[in-house]
Amino acid sequence: YDVTVSLPQADDEDSAGSEMKILRGHCGPVYRTAFLTDGSGLLSCSEDTTIRYWNLSSFTNTALYQGHAYPVWDVDISPCSLYFASSSHDRTARLWTFSRTFPLRFYAGHLADVDCIKFHPNSNYLATGSTDKTVRLWSTQQGSSVRLFTGHRGPVLALAFSPNGKYLASAGEDQRLKLWDLASGNLFKDLRGHTDTITSLSFSPDSSLVASSSMDNSVRVWDIRNTYCNVPVDGSSSELVGLYTGNTSNVLSVQFMACNLLLVTGTAQENQEH
Repeated sequence: YDVTVSLPQADDEDSAGSEMKILRGHCGPVYRTAFLTDGSGLLSCSEDTTIRYWNLSSFTNTALYQGHAYPVWDVDISPCSLYFASSSHDRTARLWTFSRTFPLRFYAGHLADVDCIKFHPNSNYLATGSTDKTVRLWSTQQGSSVRLFTGHRGPVLALAFSPNGKYLASAGEDQRLKLWDLASGNLFKDLRGHTDTITSLSFSPDSSLVASSSMDNSVRVWDIRNTYCNVPVDGSSSELVGLYTGNTSNVLSVQFMACNLLLVTGTAQENQEH
């Protein structure tokens, strides 16, 4: 099982000029990868219960992190790349540092798989989403649960913090995007419109927009600052300001880039003529 890294050529803006590197080491499917802030390294987590660190200068696996007893679904790196965190089928999340191959903290409390994990922008908190239909906010250093968010009707598969640190977005199989006010712990918005599992969430740099991707083959963009009078014809929440579909069967990931550009990845439709 491989991790593939694409390296755009400095003198070629066309992706066709990219160099591909294949990183081999895992002995099970790789579920998530995360780059260090400075781009010097890459983390990957796998069904084989491990997390691996890849040096992107030599393209070699230089560290193996073991501690989970079951598949690791997600991994996230803290904003300054001091720590990283993982979530697993073993119902726990764990905190790691790059210099030690064993976990520093355990976060236990979910009653089923911990499907996703995200650092708060200040690194003092971690959020986890679970198959038990809840979202938890944890103190990174103390390991204690400081907030429990309930209301989802299915597994929570995607999380995102607003860059200003005020809100947490969560979504998953119930097709609803929920925004939580972290200061009060209350539900801020419950956004509807997707017709299948939501797979990924991303805030714009100024925290005013949140994008969601879904297995319904769409990316939706929501303006969380206002509630508009115009209600979209498809019955979506009035905060919807953008709807994008393409030649994919499933949209797996969405990420805001600079200048509010959206980077979207998905799987191609089968048996489609171009």
